[in-house]
Amino acid sequence: MSSQPPIHTRQHSGRREAVPAGREAEAFPSAVRTPGKRVDGIDGLRTLAVMLVIIYHFHPDKVPGGSIGVDIFYTISGFVITRLLLAEFARTGGIGLWQFYRRRWWRLVPALLVVCVMTALLSFAPLQSFRHGVSAALLSAFSLVNLVRAAQAGAYSGVTAPLGHTWSLGVEEQFYLLWPPVLLLLLRQLRARTVLIAAAVLTLLPLLWRFHLWDAQAAHRIYNGPDTRADQLLAGAVLAILLARLAPDDPWREKLRTWAARLWVPAFVLLGLIVWQVQITGHSAWIAPEYTVGFLVTALLTVVLLTALELLPGSPLAKVLSIAPLAWIGRNLSYGLYLWHYPLMHLLSDLGVRRMLFPSTLLATFIMALASYFLVEEPCRRFKQRGGKGRRGTPATAAAREPAATAAAGG
Repeated sequence: MSSQPPIHTRQHSGRREAVPAGREAEAFPSAVRTPGKRVDGIDGLRTLAVMLVIIYHFHPDKVPGGSIGVDIFYTISGFVITRLLLAEFARTGGIGLWQFYRRRWWRLVPALLVVCVMTALLSFAPLQSFRHGVSAALLSAFSLVNLVRAAQAGAYSGVTAPLGHTWSLGVEEQFYLLWPPVLLLLLRQLRARTVLIAAAVLTLLPLLWRFHLWDAQAAHRIYNGPDTRADQLLAGAVLAILLARLAPDDPWREKLRTWAARLWVPAFVLLGLIVWQVQITGHSAWIAPEYTVGFLVTALLTVVLLTALELLPGSPLAKVLSIAPLAWIGRNLSYGLYLWHYPLMHLLSDLGVRRMLFPSTLLATFIMALASYFLVEEPCRRFKQRGGKGRRGTPATAAAREPAATAAAGG
Protein backbone atom coordinates (compact mmCIF):
# COMPACT_ATOMS: atom_id res chain seq x y z
CA MET A 1 0.00 0.00 0.00
CA SER A 2 1.31 3.43 -0.88
CA SER A 3 2.56 5.58 1.99
CA GLN A 4 1.51 8.76 0.23
CA PRO A 5 -1.39 10.67 1.82
CA PRO A 6 -4.72 10.74 -0.02
CA ILE A 7 -4.98 13.48 -2.62
CA HIS A 8 -7.86 15.68 -3.68
CA THR A 9 -7.92 18.62 -6.02
CA ARG A 10 -8.83 22.24 -5.43
CA GLN A 11 -9.33 25.09 -7.82
CA HIS A 12 -7.91 28.58 -7.46
CA SER A 13 -8.02 31.34 -10.09
CA GLY A 14 -9.09 28.85 -12.77
CA ARG A 15 -6.24 26.43 -11.96
CA ARG A 16 -6.70 23.03 -10.34
CA GLU A 17 -4.11 22.05 -7.80
CA ALA A 18 -3.50 18.78 -5.94
CA VAL A 19 -3.16 19.01 -2.17
CA PRO A 20 -3.01 16.45 0.66
CA ALA A 21 -6.56 15.80 1.86
CA GLY A 22 -7.18 16.74 5.46
CA ARG A 23 -4.20 19.04 5.92
CA GLU A 24 -6.38 22.12 6.18
CA ALA A 25 -8.84 20.34 8.48
CA GLU A 26 -6.00 19.34 10.80
CA ALA A 27 -4.77 22.93 10.92
CA PHE A 28 -8.22 24.27 11.88
CA PRO A 29 -10.04 21.40 13.64
CA SER A 30 -12.72 23.50 15.31
CA ALA A 31 -13.63 25.17 12.02
CA VAL A 32 -14.52 21.76 10.55
CA ARG A 33 -16.56 20.64 13.54
CA THR A 34 -18.96 23.61 13.66
CA PRO A 35 -18.93 25.35 10.23
CA GLY A 36 -22.48 26.70 10.47
CA LYS A 37 -22.63 27.20 14.21
CA ARG A 38 -24.74 30.08 15.48
CA VAL A 39 -24.28 31.45 18.97
CA ASP A 40 -27.46 33.03 20.30
CA GLY A 41 -25.48 35.23 22.68
CA ILE A 42 -23.63 36.85 19.80
CA ASP A 43 -26.95 37.61 18.11
CA GLY A 44 -28.14 39.13 21.40
CA LEU A 45 -25.00 41.25 21.47
CA ARG A 46 -25.97 42.57 18.02
CA THR A 47 -29.31 43.70 19.44
CA LEU A 48 -27.60 45.49 22.30
CA ALA A 49 -25.17 47.21 19.92
CA VAL A 50 -27.79 48.44 17.46
CA MET A 51 -30.00 49.76 20.26
CA LEU A 52 -27.01 51.67 21.65
CA VAL A 53 -26.55 53.38 18.30
CA ILE A 54 -30.24 54.20 17.88
CA ILE A 55 -30.45 55.71 21.37
CA TYR A 56 -27.21 57.60 20.74
CA HIS A 57 -28.62 59.22 17.60
CA PHE A 58 -31.56 60.54 19.63
CA HIS A 59 -29.95 61.22 23.00
CA PRO A 60 -26.19 61.70 22.64
CA ASP A 61 -26.20 63.59 25.93
CA LYS A 62 -27.42 60.50 27.82
CA VAL A 63 -25.16 57.96 26.10
CA PRO A 64 -22.23 60.02 24.76
CA GLY A 65 -20.30 56.86 23.96
CA GLY A 66 -23.23 55.03 22.38
CA SER A 67 -21.57 55.10 19.00
CA ILE A 68 -19.29 52.26 20.13
CA GLY A 69 -22.14 50.06 18.98
CA VAL A 70 -20.37 50.49 15.63
CA ASP A 71 -17.08 49.27 17.12
CA ILE A 72 -18.79 46.23 18.63
CA PHE A 73 -20.35 45.35 15.29
CA TYR A 74 -17.05 45.69 13.50
CA THR A 75 -15.43 43.13 15.78
CA ILE A 76 -18.42 40.79 15.50
CA SER A 77 -18.22 41.13 11.71
CA GLY A 78 -14.54 40.28 11.54
CA PHE A 79 -15.09 37.28 13.79
CA VAL A 80 -18.13 35.84 12.01
CA ILE A 81 -16.87 36.36 8.47
CA THR A 82 -13.43 34.94 9.19
CA ARG A 83 -14.93 31.91 10.93
CA LEU A 84 -17.02 31.18 7.84
CA LEU A 85 -14.03 31.59 5.53
CA LEU A 86 -11.90 29.30 7.69
CA ALA A 87 -14.65 26.68 7.76
CA GLU A 88 -14.75 26.66 3.97
CA PHE A 89 -10.97 26.47 3.73
CA ALA A 90 -10.82 23.60 6.23
CA ARG A 91 -13.50 21.65 4.34
CA THR A 92 -12.39 22.25 0.77
CA GLY A 93 -8.80 23.50 0.78
CA GLY A 94 -9.78 26.87 -0.67
CA ILE A 95 -12.11 29.83 -0.51
CA GLY A 96 -14.58 30.55 -3.29
CA LEU A 97 -14.12 34.29 -3.51
CA TRP A 98 -16.75 34.80 -6.18
CA GLN A 99 -19.31 32.86 -4.17
CA PHE A 100 -18.38 34.83 -1.06
CA TYR A 101 -18.91 38.18 -2.81
CA ARG A 102 -22.13 36.91 -4.35
CA ARG A 103 -23.49 35.87 -0.96
CA ARG A 104 -22.50 39.21 0.60
CA TRP A 105 -24.23 41.10 -2.22
CA TRP A 106 -27.48 39.19 -1.84
CA ARG A 107 -27.38 39.51 1.94
CA LEU A 108 -26.68 43.23 2.19
CA VAL A 109 -27.40 45.13 -0.99
CA PRO A 110 -31.09 44.47 -1.88
CA ALA A 111 -32.36 45.81 1.47
CA LEU A 112 -29.98 48.76 1.19
CA LEU A 113 -31.21 49.55 -2.32
CA VAL A 114 -34.81 49.74 -1.08
CA VAL A 115 -33.77 52.37 1.46
CA CYS A 116 -31.78 54.22 -1.21
CA VAL A 117 -34.72 54.28 -3.63
CA MET A 118 -37.07 55.57 -0.95
CA THR A 119 -34.57 58.26 0.03
CA ALA A 120 -34.11 59.34 -3.56
CA LEU A 121 -37.88 59.59 -4.06
CA LEU A 122 -38.27 61.68 -0.90
CA SER A 123 -35.80 64.19 -2.33
CA PHE A 124 -38.62 65.39 -4.60
CA ALA A 125 -40.81 66.22 -1.58
CA PRO A 126 -40.52 69.53 0.31
CA LEU A 127 -38.49 67.97 3.12
CA GLN A 128 -35.41 69.79 4.40
CA SER A 129 -33.44 66.69 5.38
CA PHE A 130 -33.90 65.03 1.99
CA ARG A 131 -32.69 67.85 -0.26
CA HIS A 132 -29.64 65.76 -1.15
CA GLY A 133 -31.48 62.47 -1.17
CA VAL A 134 -30.33 61.47 -4.66
CA SER A 135 -26.65 62.04 -3.99
CA ALA A 136 -26.93 60.31 -0.61
CA ALA A 137 -28.66 57.34 -2.21
CA LEU A 138 -26.02 56.97 -4.93
CA LEU A 139 -23.11 57.25 -2.53
CA SER A 140 -24.70 54.81 -0.12
CA ALA A 141 -25.58 52.28 -2.83
CA PHE A 142 -21.93 52.17 -3.91
CA SER A 143 -20.59 52.12 -0.32
CA LEU A 144 -18.79 55.44 -0.71
CA VAL A 145 -20.30 57.48 2.12
CA ASN A 146 -17.39 56.83 4.47
CA LEU A 147 -14.83 57.93 1.87
CA VAL A 148 -16.68 61.18 1.21
CA ARG A 149 -16.95 61.88 4.92
CA ALA A 150 -13.29 61.02 5.49
CA ALA A 151 -12.30 63.70 2.98
CA GLN A 152 -14.20 66.43 4.85
CA ALA A 153 -12.04 68.09 7.50
CA GLY A 154 -14.78 70.48 8.63
CA ALA A 155 -18.45 69.86 9.27
CA TYR A 156 -19.97 67.08 7.20
CA SER A 157 -21.61 68.37 4.03
CA GLY A 158 -25.20 67.57 3.20
CA VAL A 159 -24.42 65.35 0.22
CA THR A 160 -24.56 62.20 2.35
CA ALA A 161 -27.62 63.16 4.41
CA PRO A 162 -29.96 61.52 5.36
CA LEU A 163 -27.97 58.31 4.79
CA GLY A 164 -24.82 59.47 6.52
CA HIS A 165 -25.11 56.53 8.92
CA THR A 166 -24.24 54.14 6.08
CA TRP A 167 -20.61 55.21 6.37
CA SER A 168 -20.15 52.10 8.54
CA LEU A 169 -21.49 49.91 5.74
CA GLY A 170 -18.81 51.39 3.50
CA VAL A 171 -16.06 50.48 5.96
CA GLU A 172 -17.32 46.91 6.23
CA GLU A 173 -17.88 46.41 2.51
CA GLN A 174 -14.34 47.62 1.83
CA PHE A 175 -13.08 45.18 4.47
CA TYR A 176 -15.10 42.36 2.89
CA LEU A 177 -13.54 43.20 -0.46
CA LEU A 178 -9.93 43.01 0.75
CA TRP A 179 -9.76 40.60 3.68
CA PRO A 180 -10.89 37.31 2.03
CA PRO A 181 -8.17 37.32 -0.65
CA VAL A 182 -5.58 38.42 1.90
CA LEU A 183 -6.65 35.63 4.24
CA LEU A 184 -6.59 33.10 1.41
CA LEU A 185 -3.06 34.18 0.48
CA LEU A 186 -1.92 33.79 4.08
CA LEU A 187 -3.57 30.38 4.38
CA ARG A 188 -1.93 29.13 1.21
CA GLN A 189 1.53 30.44 1.98
CA LEU A 190 1.89 30.07 5.76
CA ARG A 191 1.38 27.53 8.50
CA ALA A 192 -1.70 27.99 10.67
CA ARG A 193 0.27 29.39 13.62
CA THR A 194 2.02 31.88 11.34
CA VAL A 195 -1.34 32.92 9.87
CA LEU A 196 -2.45 33.79 13.40
CA ILE A 197 0.71 35.83 14.02
CA ALA A 198 0.39 37.61 10.66
CA ALA A 199 -3.24 38.53 11.40
CA ALA A 200 -2.22 39.89 14.81
CA VAL A 201 0.51 42.02 13.20
CA LEU A 202 -1.98 43.34 10.65
CA THR A 203 -4.27 44.28 13.53
CA LEU A 204 -1.58 46.52 15.01
CA LEU A 205 -0.86 48.42 11.78
CA PRO A 206 -4.01 50.63 11.87
CA LEU A 207 -3.14 51.60 15.44
CA LEU A 208 0.31 52.82 14.36
CA TRP A 209 -1.24 54.52 11.34
CA ARG A 210 -3.69 56.41 13.54
CA PHE A 211 -0.87 57.69 15.76
CA HIS A 212 0.90 58.89 12.62
CA LEU A 213 -2.19 60.65 11.25
CA TRP A 214 -3.56 62.11 14.44
CA ASP A 215 -4.31 65.77 14.85
CA ALA A 216 -7.61 67.50 15.43
CA GLN A 217 -8.10 68.14 11.71
CA ALA A 218 -7.73 64.43 10.92
CA ALA A 219 -10.63 63.29 13.11
CA HIS A 220 -13.02 62.67 10.22
CA ARG A 221 -10.31 60.93 8.23
CA ILE A 222 -9.58 58.56 11.10
CA TYR A 223 -13.19 57.95 12.10
CA ASN A 224 -14.38 57.06 8.59
CA GLY A 225 -11.33 55.50 6.96
CA PRO A 226 -11.37 51.77 6.21
CA ASP A 227 -7.63 51.66 6.88
CA THR A 228 -7.93 53.43 10.23
CA ARG A 229 -10.80 51.25 11.47
CA ALA A 230 -9.54 47.90 10.14
CA ASP A 231 -8.06 46.81 13.47
CA GLN A 232 -11.53 46.54 14.97
CA LEU A 233 -12.55 44.04 12.30
CA LEU A 234 -9.19 42.27 12.34
CA ALA A 235 -9.37 41.81 16.12
CA GLY A 236 -12.43 39.64 15.56
CA ALA A 237 -10.63 37.84 12.73
CA VAL A 238 -7.70 37.02 15.03
CA LEU A 239 -10.10 35.51 17.58
CA ALA A 240 -11.75 33.41 14.84
CA ILE A 241 -8.37 32.07 13.70
CA LEU A 242 -7.32 31.31 17.27
CA LEU A 243 -10.49 29.41 18.13
CA ALA A 244 -10.44 27.52 14.81
CA ARG A 245 -6.90 26.31 15.56
CA LEU A 246 -7.78 24.93 18.99
CA ALA A 247 -9.36 21.48 19.08
CA PRO A 248 -12.04 20.91 21.73
CA ASP A 249 -9.58 18.99 23.91
CA ASP A 250 -6.69 21.42 23.46
CA PRO A 251 -5.39 22.58 26.88
CA TRP A 252 -4.97 26.11 25.51
CA ARG A 253 -8.70 26.19 24.86
CA GLU A 254 -9.30 25.49 28.53
CA LYS A 255 -6.89 28.28 29.50
CA LEU A 256 -8.73 30.63 27.17
CA ARG A 257 -12.02 29.61 28.77
CA THR A 258 -10.59 30.31 32.24
CA TRP A 259 -9.40 33.79 31.29
CA ALA A 260 -12.70 34.58 29.57
CA ALA A 261 -14.49 33.67 32.81
CA ARG A 262 -12.26 36.07 34.73
CA LEU A 263 -12.39 38.97 32.29
CA TRP A 264 -15.87 39.17 30.80
CA VAL A 265 -17.36 41.09 33.74
CA PRO A 266 -14.60 43.78 33.76
CA ALA A 267 -14.83 44.01 29.97
CA PHE A 268 -18.60 44.48 30.06
CA VAL A 269 -18.33 47.09 32.83
CA LEU A 270 -15.65 49.02 30.95
CA LEU A 271 -17.75 49.07 27.78
CA GLY A 272 -20.65 50.33 29.87
CA LEU A 273 -18.51 53.10 31.33
CA ILE A 274 -17.43 54.14 27.84
CA VAL A 275 -21.06 54.33 26.73
CA TRP A 276 -22.02 56.32 29.82
CA GLN A 277 -19.09 58.69 30.20
CA VAL A 278 -16.87 58.93 27.11
CA GLN A 279 -17.85 61.47 24.46
CA ILE A 280 -16.50 59.93 21.28
CA THR A 281 -17.67 62.41 18.65
CA GLY A 282 -17.46 66.19 18.84
CA HIS A 283 -14.91 68.12 20.91
CA SER A 284 -13.84 66.64 24.22
CA ALA A 285 -10.76 65.54 26.13
CA TRP A 286 -11.47 61.95 25.08
CA ILE A 287 -11.01 62.51 21.36
CA ALA A 288 -7.22 62.08 21.11
CA PRO A 289 -6.99 58.86 23.18
CA GLU A 290 -10.14 57.40 21.62
CA TYR A 291 -9.08 58.11 18.04
CA THR A 292 -5.62 56.62 18.55
CA VAL A 293 -5.61 53.68 20.96
CA GLY A 294 -9.30 53.73 21.96
CA PHE A 295 -10.68 51.98 18.89
CA LEU A 296 -8.43 48.98 19.51
CA VAL A 297 -9.22 48.94 23.24
CA THR A 298 -12.93 48.76 22.47
CA ALA A 299 -12.29 45.95 19.99
CA LEU A 300 -10.29 43.96 22.55
CA LEU A 301 -13.03 44.37 25.14
CA THR A 302 -15.50 43.05 22.58
CA VAL A 303 -13.16 40.13 21.85
CA VAL A 304 -13.34 39.19 25.53
CA LEU A 305 -17.15 39.16 25.35
CA LEU A 306 -17.14 37.11 22.15
CA THR A 307 -14.75 34.60 23.71
CA ALA A 308 -17.00 34.26 26.73
CA LEU A 309 -20.09 33.83 24.55
CA GLU A 310 -18.31 31.14 22.51
CA LEU A 311 -16.66 29.19 25.33
CA LEU A 312 -18.93 29.86 28.32
CA PRO A 313 -22.51 29.19 27.16
CA GLY A 314 -23.60 28.79 30.79
CA SER A 315 -22.30 32.19 31.91
CA PRO A 316 -24.76 34.90 33.00
CA LEU A 317 -23.65 36.97 29.99
CA ALA A 318 -24.53 34.20 27.55
CA LYS A 319 -27.81 33.39 29.27
CA VAL A 320 -29.03 37.00 29.22
CA LEU A 321 -27.94 37.73 25.65
CA SER A 322 -29.39 34.40 24.46
CA ILE A 323 -32.93 35.32 25.56
CA ALA A 324 -35.06 34.42 22.56
CA PRO A 325 -36.36 37.91 21.61
CA LEU A 326 -32.89 39.45 21.88
CA ALA A 327 -31.30 36.69 19.81
CA TRP A 328 -34.08 36.76 17.18
CA ILE A 329 -33.90 40.52 16.75
CA GLY A 330 -30.12 40.45 16.47
CA ARG A 331 -30.19 37.60 13.98
CA ASN A 332 -33.00 38.82 11.76
CA LEU A 333 -33.79 42.51 12.33
CA SER A 334 -30.56 44.23 13.33
CA TYR A 335 -29.64 45.07 9.75
CA GLY A 336 -33.08 46.48 8.98
CA LEU A 337 -33.09 48.47 12.22
CA TYR A 338 -29.73 49.92 11.23
CA LEU A 339 -30.85 50.83 7.72
CA TRP A 340 -34.18 52.43 8.55
CA HIS A 341 -33.85 54.26 11.88
CA TYR A 342 -31.78 57.18 10.61
CA PRO A 343 -33.80 58.22 7.53
CA LEU A 344 -37.04 57.66 9.46
CA MET A 345 -35.78 59.91 12.26
CA HIS A 346 -35.18 62.68 9.72
CA LEU A 347 -38.47 62.07 7.93
CA LEU A 348 -40.61 62.24 11.07
CA SER A 349 -38.70 65.27 12.29
CA ASP A 350 -39.36 67.07 8.98
CA LEU A 351 -43.03 66.14 9.28
CA GLY A 352 -43.23 67.98 12.59
CA VAL A 353 -42.96 65.14 15.10
CA ARG A 354 -41.04 66.54 18.08
CA ARG A 355 -42.13 65.43 21.53
CA MET A 356 -42.69 61.80 20.58
CA LEU A 357 -39.91 61.60 18.00
CA PHE A 358 -37.96 58.79 19.65
CA PRO A 359 -40.82 56.35 20.37
CA SER A 360 -42.49 57.16 17.04
CA THR A 361 -39.27 56.53 15.12
CA LEU A 362 -38.55 53.36 17.08
CA LEU A 363 -41.99 51.96 16.28
CA ALA A 364 -41.71 52.90 12.60
CA THR A 365 -38.21 51.45 12.46
CA PHE A 366 -39.33 48.07 13.82
CA ILE A 367 -42.22 48.01 11.33
CA MET A 368 -39.92 48.75 8.40
CA ALA A 369 -37.28 46.31 9.65
CA LEU A 370 -39.90 43.56 9.81
CA ALA A 371 -41.09 44.44 6.32
CA SER A 372 -37.51 44.43 5.07
CA TYR A 373 -36.85 41.04 6.65
CA PHE A 374 -39.95 39.25 5.36
CA LEU A 375 -40.36 40.99 1.98
CA VAL A 376 -36.74 41.56 0.91
CA GLU A 377 -34.09 39.82 3.00
CA GLU A 378 -35.76 36.42 3.44
CA PRO A 379 -36.75 36.10 -0.24
CA CYS A 380 -33.19 37.01 -1.21
CA ARG A 381 -31.83 34.45 1.23
CA ARG A 382 -34.04 31.72 -0.25
CA PHE A 383 -33.00 32.73 -3.75
CA LYS A 384 -29.37 32.65 -2.68
CA GLN A 385 -29.82 29.14 -1.26
CA ARG A 386 -31.47 27.86 -4.43
CA GLY A 387 -28.89 29.41 -6.71
CA GLY A 388 -25.75 29.14 -4.57
CA LYS A 389 -23.74 25.95 -4.89
CA GLY A 390 -20.81 25.09 -2.74
CA ARG A 391 -17.53 23.78 -4.07
CA ARG A 392 -17.87 20.52 -6.01
CA GLY A 393 -21.57 21.29 -6.55
CA THR A 394 -22.88 20.83 -3.02
CA PRO A 395 -25.31 23.35 -1.57
CA ALA A 396 -23.57 26.09 0.37
CA THR A 397 -25.65 25.49 3.49
CA ALA A 398 -23.24 26.97 5.99
CA ALA A 399 -22.68 30.02 3.85
CA ALA A 400 -26.42 30.45 3.38
CA ARG A 401 -26.70 31.08 7.09
CA GLU A 402 -24.31 34.03 6.98
CA PRO A 403 -25.64 36.93 9.02
CA ALA A 404 -25.71 40.55 8.05
CA ALA A 405 -22.88 41.38 10.38
CA THR A 406 -23.25 45.12 9.99
CA ALA A 407 -26.03 46.75 11.91
CA ALA A 408 -24.89 50.00 13.36
CA ALA A 409 -23.50 53.37 12.54
CA GLY A 410 -22.02 56.03 14.62
CA GLY A 411 -22.89 59.48 13.46
